[in-house]
Amino acid sequence: MRIRADFDQIVHVLPEDHEWVASPLKGVDRVMLDRIGDEVAVATSIVRYAKGATFSAHDHALGEEFVVLDGEFGDDHGRYPPMTYVRNPPGSAHVPFSDPGCTIFVKLRQFAEDDQRQCAVSIQTSCPETGWEVDTLHEYQGERVQVIRAAPGSHVRIAASYYCRELFVLSGIVSWQTEVTRTLRPWSWFRLMPGHPMRFIVEEPAVLFTKTRPHFNFATAALEQPE
Repeated sequence: MRIRADFDQIVHVLPEDHEWVASPLKGVDRVMLDRIGDEVAVATSIVRYAKGATFSAHDHALGEEFVVLDGEFGDDHGRYPPMTYVRNPPGSAHVPFSDPGCTIFVKLRQFAEDDQRQCAVSIQTSCPETGWEVDTLHEYQGERVQVIRAAPGSHVRIAASYYCRELFVLSGIVSWQTEVTRTLRPWSWFRLMPGHPMRFIVEEPAVLFTKTRPHFNFATAALEQPE
């Protein structure tokens, strides 16, 4: 399976475009934003757990990271409320579940093999009164994971990266212009090809997840069971 698998193109998925697909486990559905592979895949997804849903025990050969969007996500390491960023490094394992139900933005198999940081970080959600601020959640080699917090009227401009860069709207509204102007509301996602700067205008106070994404093993990777 290949979904938005050409990383030399600009791609985007708006909330009205979300197509929920059932996973192999009952009560766990997902929106596939980009994907290379079938049930073993390099993947970026929005994953929804129904109340009481569980996912079978599995490990992460090339890592997993996610942001809790609503509800509460749990595993054998802890319970995570909305706006928690979690990294599970290559070789880690867990048994996910959600008692009340939850939605997460999750990325699989996109770590360097020797990046072994494991963390659960609360994302700051207060926005500045003017301008915009950047919080770095993680940085390793060419990967940089950050949160942008921006006031209305801000013109956010971030220089081009050697790697592709993606953005996911956690809250607020921004306007993004390529060939046309698009309004990006919560849970909108876009990905820019390498060498392309990121520019957008903030319409309402916004908190945004952004990541530069090295091409680690995009075509082939060790086996794991993705979420």
